[in-house]
Amino acid sequence: MLAVLALRSFSADAVFALPENPVMTSPALWLQAAADAAGAQQYPPATLYVVATPIGNMADITLRAIHVLSLVDAVACEDTRVSAGLLQRIGLHKPLLAVHEHNEGAAAQGVIQRLAAGERIAYISDAGTPAVSDPGARLVAAVRAAGLRVVPLPGASSVVTALSAAGDSHAPGFAFHGFLPAKGSGRTEALTRAVAEPLACVLFEAPHRIEALADALAAACPTRPVSVCRELTKQFEQIDTVSCAELPAWLALEADRRRGEFALVLHALVNAEAESALTLVPAVETLLLALLETHPLRHAVDLVCDACQIARKPVYQRALEWKEDESGAPSA
Repeated sequence: MLAVLALRSFSADAVFALPENPVMTSPALWLQAAADAAGAQQYPPATLYVVATPIGNMADITLRAIHVLSLVDAVACEDTRVSAGLLQRIGLHKPLLAVHEHNEGAAAQGVIQRLAAGERIAYISDAGTPAVSDPGARLVAAVRAAGLRVVPLPGASSVVTALSAAGDSHAPGFAFHGFLPAKGSGRTEALTRAVAEPLACVLFEAPHRIEALADALAAACPTRPVSVCRELTKQFEQIDTVSCAELPAWLALEADRRRGEFALVLHALVNAEAESALTLVPAVETLLLALLETHPLRHAVDLVCDACQIARKPVYQRALEWKEDESGAPSA
């Protein structure tokens, strides 16, 4: 009965109706409902609990997550300000340990010392599942290397949420590339690897770089479908599927379409497309052409594939086209 009352006291509709999630109207009811639902399981001491948190909608937090957060001795987190707000909404106050990308290696040792003393520690990132494009992987690895236990609590994830709404029925699996490097050769090489991926490919992007990414995808693989997932689970959530060639125009149609956080699903290549329809991005073509001037064809192809971590067949086919052209310039 308490679980029902708690759920009625704070509905998903209430979250969508407000610009920010309010403090839960009855935190005690939520904590009791969580204990009723998840309390029968054992939660051993000297354990790191990796806890997924909502990616935008507070109602997506799980009862098990609430219960574990109520049990632990401290919460290690990506940003103490964000995590303090989350805990406040569910009526909790816990010691917070800052463990983020800039201090994760050193901070892990402090967490290990507390675990070795018998404490239960939770780790949460700012949103979603830790260690998936967020800090946490180094902490988990260090805890395991110290011979201590790690228990994951599943929950919200932008990756899986985007894939579930993309409707890519041809994908035999997916690859997660996350955020590409912000600029330079690293971004070009990462984009090349993503476009070469025959599986469905999940990319994250920030609003100030989404137009540049759209232009790059339109040039690299214009006919390939891409599902654009903007502001997932939030009040202004938007999900649409267009071709990569159409993506720049889709973004330009409304100013709001260029705002918020983005998860993009580049759909899987289909059958013969996976073997032969891949278009090399301009930077790879430039590198290949330069190497062909000084290296045998096979060697040049191998160097390009190793440097850019992409499939060999489309690179080899493009090299053959150029060698067959007596002028030495790329074929039209």
